[in-house]
Amino acid sequence: MRAKKFLLTVLFFIIYSNSFSQTLSPEEKKLYELIMEFRKEKGLPNIKLSNSLTFVAQTHVKDLQTNRLFNSTCNMHSWSNNGTWTPCCYTEDSPKASCMWDKPRELTSYKGNGYEISYGIHGASVTADGALEGWKKSSEHNAVIINKGIWSDSNWNAIGVGISKGYAVVWFGKEYDSN
Repeated sequence: MRAKKFLLTVLFFIIYSNSFSQTLSPEEKKLYELIMEFRKEKGLPNIKLSNSLTFVAQTHVKDLQTNRLFNSTCNMHSWSNNGTWTPCCYTEDSPKASCMWDKPRELTSYKGNGYEISYGIHGASVTADGALEGWKKSSEHNAVIINKGIWSDSNWNAIGVGISKGYAVVWFGKEYDSN
């Protein structure tokens, strides 16, 4: 058991050390650009791409894809117990919101909270266009992207993007990413 924990720790640090040079797939890059275009149409500034939040986003879509842990109770903001992170079941009434908000600090050197929007079609491929259109149709997700409603006082200074097969997530942060 001790050897397994040691190997997981070593693997985490290898992945973590590579997180400072996160690269986007073409579809992830397209999603980032589409979100910036949409924000520009609304008179909002671009958000700087964050290596840390991108690492969190890419890690989470892989967890969703591999473990498909959401169900009638847990939604897509949930994290499985199959990684080096703290697992959690995120529910609609979000009593455990900090479990999601803390993930950037838990997995990277990012100093602030992270706020995630997620989109998924199990068994199908998600595209940048499809994810953004889905979020535009959801008043809650759209509000995060364009700083409306409870997000109107939030100045997004960092963003991370992840797409993997049937899932797309975007993380927003108020703090600048120093990486």
